[in-house]
Amino acid sequence: MGSEREVARRVALSRRAFLHAATGATGGAALFSFAPYSRAAALPRNRKVVVVTFGGGARDEETFMPEGQENIPNLLKQLIPQSTIFTQVVNRGILGHYVATASLATGVYETFNNFAAVAPENPTVFEYFRRDLKRPANDAWVVAPSNGFNRIGESEHRGWGPGFGAGVILPKRLLGTALSAAGEAQYEHLLRDNYETPLYTPQVAGSEVELHQMAELLKISVSDFSEHGRNLASPDELSVFIARQLMRQLSPSLLWITLHDIDIAHSGTYSLYIEAIQRSDRLCAEIWKTIQSEPEYAGKTTLFILPDFGRDSDTDPGGNGFQHHRTGDPLSRTTWMMALGPGIRENAVVDRAAESTDLVPTIGSLLGFSPSMAQGRPLPEVL
Repeated sequence: MGSEREVARRVALSRRAFLHAATGATGGAALFSFAPYSRAAALPRNRKVVVVTFGGGARDEETFMPEGQENIPNLLKQLIPQSTIFTQVVNRGILGHYVATASLATGVYETFNNFAAVAPENPTVFEYFRRDLKRPANDAWVVAPSNGFNRIGESEHRGWGPGFGAGVILPKRLLGTALSAAGEAQYEHLLRDNYETPLYTPQVAGSEVELHQMAELLKISVSDFSEHGRNLASPDELSVFIARQLMRQLSPSLLWITLHDIDIAHSGTYSLYIEAIQRSDRLCAEIWKTIQSEPEYAGKTTLFILPDFGRDSDTDPGGNGFQHHRTGDPLSRTTWMMALGPGIRENAVVDRAAESTDLVPTIGSLLGFSPSMAQGRPLPEVL
């Protein structure tokens, strides 16, 4: 298949060609010769950032290639025409959902055991944001699946973690608690924690939001939350519901949402994997619509959408198709990222190499804080 760099470049060029044919998107590399911080003054005051990650990502065959375009109509027809999309975002870290998300959130490739109930070792974007800008606790939130993500809000780094992290809401755990209290146990499809290692049960410490605390914060009763949950088809729909409530009630300046339904690919059922891609596509459009319709967010919010990593290649002798990402081959490491919002060029494609660790420095430049320990660099195309 060639070197990792060559494969990543070919993937980027293939995505670029398809996006140009499908959406008329233009190349952006030559348009960004200005200094990285030259656009900051043009952005609105009190700007906000929302990050949406896909747990596990998806292959191009089911998304950006012609045979997969029917699965992502909202990305192609609504979001990409309004965005700058990076077609070659490389993840050089561990390809596990929690550790990869932690790497995205710290700007450093974390090295801890993906199935360990530990906090990131390096300061998170939430800690930089809150400490540097002296922001209150309710201004940074994470909505995440519950398999270990309860520790994602703050690091173990001395001088950073305690007191500076984000609030963490684990919707599946909250719904499980609510349904258990009501004596109901028939909603396993909403509550399953981990498709890759089903026997894994994370240790949950008390840093995440509890059920009644959530009800008070989001101005929704436990009974109404339970009733709403019963009518949903997936955990990601529940996460987006919680995120909307956060936006309406607390209007945090930094909101991180992890969609995880695509992880069902590990079950080996192709139809459920496709259904999860289609649902993620729809939910991303719904999140952007909410941003545009909420007065506290409209016109001053940058939205980032990106997978934590991809999936194995069918052409790799050690690969296993859509189901896993364990080989760490170049295709499973070469992902993409979309950025939408004020000051960002619309319908532009950037196919130069970027890294997953570039996200935190870019958010820092947008919001005005310094992620001093992050390894990546700000992306000038969105500043």
